[in-house]
Amino acid sequence: MSEDLEFEEVSSEEVDRVVAALEELMNSVTSETIRAHLEDISNTVYYLVYDEEEEEEGLSEAA
Repeated sequence: MSEDLEFEEVSSEEVDRVVAALEELMNSVTSETIRAHLEDISNTVYYLVYDEEEEEEGLSEAA
């Protein structure tokens, strides 16, 4: 990728909407292959604004 490539700022609200839509789509397909790809995409989108440390902290607080 080019070093001068500019990245847009993505809002957590948009990420939440996209992840929810992908989850709904995952629930509507019968192919495990397609579901796995959708899950990978969902995770990629999720980590645009949320990092793994935040998720791990949230999981440890819930326990």
